[in-house]
Amino acid sequence: MEHPPLAKRLKRFLRYLLIRAALALVHPMPLGVARWLGVRFGTLAFLVAGGERRKALKSLARAFPEKSEAERLALARACFRHLGSAMFEVGCTAALDRELKQLVAWPQEERAVLEAALARGKGVVFVSGHVGNWELLARRVASEGFPCQSIAKETSDPRVTELVSRFRERGGVRSIWRGQEGAARHMLRALKGGEILGLLIDQDTKVQSFFVPFFGELAATPRAAADLAIRTGAAVVVGFCQRGAEGYRLTMEEVPLPTEQDREAAALALTAALSQRIEAAIRRVPEQWVWMHQRWKTRPEAQPATLAPGVQAPAPSR
Repeated sequence: MEHPPLAKRLKRFLRYLLIRAALALVHPMPLGVARWLGVRFGTLAFLVAGGERRKALKSLARAFPEKSEAERLALARACFRHLGSAMFEVGCTAALDRELKQLVAWPQEERAVLEAALARGKGVVFVSGHVGNWELLARRVASEGFPCQSIAKETSDPRVTELVSRFRERGGVRSIWRGQEGAARHMLRALKGGEILGLLIDQDTKVQSFFVPFFGELAATPRAAADLAIRTGAAVVVGFCQRGAEGYRLTMEEVPLPTEQDREAAALALTAALSQRIEAAIRRVPEQWVWMHQRWKTRPEAQPATLAPGVQAPAPSR
């Protein structure tokens, strides 16, 4: 097995130590204090992380060309502040688990959507994005006794991956890591057992994808959620945990499976419908999405103008 260069291993180790130190500092804090510090941290990051700030502004310009530069700058600053706050909230796990149900409201009408989907007995493919606080979304659902597993990509450092895995498991959410042996088998078993299988599909990653519209432009979007639902007949629920004036609130919507007989066409249609729901959630509170992510970095091999909205094209090498 080939090992990374020494400099890269050292950088990862120092990053791991920094994360452990930050967690040790934040863990015992009251939520309000952690949130306040997180906002300050986000403000500082906006000022010093020039590369990430420029990526965020570039993404905002593509998504909101009608907004002025000043408006997009304010949105980018608010995005950094929100992410800092959300990160620090998740870090103070002692207070988080104690106050989770007060922090994250889950109205009965939203809960009924998930209960009805689960009642069909084929499991639920639960789709979300990096909107609001996605870690609290899974933790809040699991806190009510619903069996939850999440599909995620391992980090570049196995030690950090283990930290994330332990955090989720303490909250009742088991992780299926994409690179682990038998991952596909674990996913199918979870759905067959009537469990909730969570996926985030709003990022351009090195997985099998469709090009579907996202803020008016084709974006490579993971197709795994649609493929799983169509193969198994599992219900599909889209949900978000977004911050409001009184804390967070969960919203959920079931998305019907397409009627197309052809599986490829059905998977494409479902992926487009799910991406549309994620875009709508982002538009509700645009500062609560990760705008520094390069969402449109992979382009179709043909010029986008020659492709009908939602038409799949093979992703070129990166």
